[in-house]
Amino acid sequence: MIDFLKQPWPWYVAGPLIGLTVPILLIIGNKTFGISSSLRHICASCLPANISFFKYDWKKEAWNLFFVLGIFLGGFIAVNLLANEQPVAINPNLAKELAGYGITNFNNLVPQDIFNWSAVFTLKGFLLMVVGGFLVGFGTRYAGGCTSGHAIMGLSNLQWPSLVATICFMVGGFIMANLILPLILSL
Repeated sequence: MIDFLKQPWPWYVAGPLIGLTVPILLIIGNKTFGISSSLRHICASCLPANISFFKYDWKKEAWNLFFVLGIFLGGFIAVNLLANEQPVAINPNLAKELAGYGITNFNNLVPQDIFNWSAVFTLKGFLLMVVGGFLVGFGTRYAGGCTSGHAIMGLSNLQWPSLVATICFMVGGFIMANLILPLILSL
């Protein structure tokens, strides 16, 4: 069983498992799902400041905090108990293209050539990790939720703003991956 869990799961198993979260949440009475709102709940519970954004009944959304805790614990268990020692399998054409940018280490989930502490102090690393992280956080707040909240739960609830947000996520991802990222990697 452990050997089975260590292997990557195919899309036709993982996708339906993710998709089942929507009917389960609807059956138990929750209309929202997402990870980005958890930070607001944590701030509202821990910081009794006089800030109107944090003045709401966060206890009604406490289940979401347990969900995030489960994600953290699941990641910890996966890394420490179910780690697959094999390098990440990527397409040979992608490996050749990335080698042109100096990225050759695929032993971890993210390339260690560009995602490490010393890389943060380079222009390329600063753009990818600091500026990119800021843009993800800003975009999540500006869009009123993250990709999982809009694309999984919002579309399932037939919410027009989630459709617009998901289309924008996809277009932005295409532009970033095909136009902007090659420019940053060539720095």
